Amino acid sequence: MTAGDALRRAAAVGPFFATVEGPLPDGFRPLAELSAPEFWRRRITEVGERLGTDEPRVAASVAQLGVAARLWSVALGTAVLGGAVPDFDRAYWRLPTGGSLELWVPGVVVPDGPLAAELHHMVVERQLTPLAAGIRAVTPVAEGLLWGNAASALAGAVRVLRSGRELAAELLDRPPLRGGLAPSGRRTSCCLYYRVPGAGLCGDCVFDRPPRVR
Repeated sequence: MTAGDALRRAAAVGPFFATVEGPLPDGFRPLAELSAPEFWRRRITEVGERLGTDEPRVAASVAQLGVAARLWSVALGTAVLGGAVPDFDRAYWRLPTGGSLELWVPGVVVPDGPLAAELHHMVVERQLTPLAAGIRAVTPVAEGLLWGNAASALAGAVRVLRSGRELAAELLDRPPLRGGLAPSGRRTSCCLYYRVPGAGLCGDCVFDRPPRVR
């Protein structure tokens, strides 16, 4: 199976699992730039304005959850359906106004060892860890909250894919994702979405009812 085949199989699941095909389009930036504090200063302000919240950590959490969900969807879909891992180290991104993160991925990595180990390396170690550091450099959002977001995003990708549960379970048993979800599938931390004006609880929220916002 070619790299294109593996990525296209993931894309067939739905738009959130898809990557941009063809030559690198204009306006795309190296994916590594998503971890820069300068990016997150701008992004947190933009998301906060859109959500109507003046709490930077709430905007940071919502924005990071969206990025994590995109990365996990593409990675898990490619792994489960194509037996490979997207080469995010050479990937590029673009964020359209009001749209979700677009990804251009030039190829895939076919692991010599366990698929879960390569997924953990490529997504958790190479992308989500520096991304969390970039966020925490500009706003005091809890590290455990961000890894809870990452665990929740992975579980969400499994639900949409309707496959890959065993692979996801292996990933969720590795630090720093370990402990992010309870055996019931509910989170053990809160993403703070309930603090967005007019919002309720997420489907896997640790709370049974929204805490009172002071």
